[in-house]
Amino acid sequence: MSRRRSYDQYCAAARALDAVGDRWTLLIVRELLAGPRRYTDLHADLPGVSTDVLASRLKDMERDELATRRRLPPPAAAYVYELTERGRGLLPVLAALAEWGAPALEERRPTDAVRAHWFAVPLLPVLDGLPGPGGADGYGHEGVVEVRLDEGAFHVRLGAGDPVYGDGPAESPDARLVLDADTCRALSGGELTVGDGVREGRIEVSGEGALAKVLRGE
Repeated sequence: MSRRRSYDQYCAAARALDAVGDRWTLLIVRELLAGPRRYTDLHADLPGVSTDVLASRLKDMERDELATRRRLPPPAAAYVYELTERGRGLLPVLAALAEWGAPALEERRPTDAVRAHWFAVPLLPVLDGLPGPGGADGYGHEGVVEVRLDEGAFHVRLGAGDPVYGDGPAESPDARLVLDADTCRALSGGELTVGDGVREGRIEVSGEGALAKVLRGE
């Protein structure tokens, strides 16, 4: 078991950083917000992390009750990690960090790795805040939106409570968005709205349901 490090400060922010302030921890949370993941899947989608560090962080997260490890039933016979309710409570923290960090994505460095589902967290507030009938905000649309980038696909599930997302395409999505990573960055950074992206031809929307019509601005 790894040794706990603490700031030893009676401060809510310091206590939070005691649990999630280590390098890689919040990025592991980002991966697990998409659902249960095997160790090998986590390692594949966290390029740059060593096996020792990943194992250590996962043990820390279990100790701090942010994540749990369970064995899948046969025939899978594999172990997966998944977030606890406390771990899932870090979604708005990651969303705020993503919004704050969006301007730093203006230039993609040659050494930068990228996965499509990494754009899910910053895109969640955009999709969850779609205008309702008559332009009303915060309508709370329900449905599944599949987002396709050149780098792959992910899906966002909107409904009561916090929206959630998953890696890969969705089965029978209510709407499908096709766009590139730069457009996705502009959306999450507030430089572009979905409606403007559709009108400018930067976003393609398919689907016939209410959610697709809202995305098209109909």
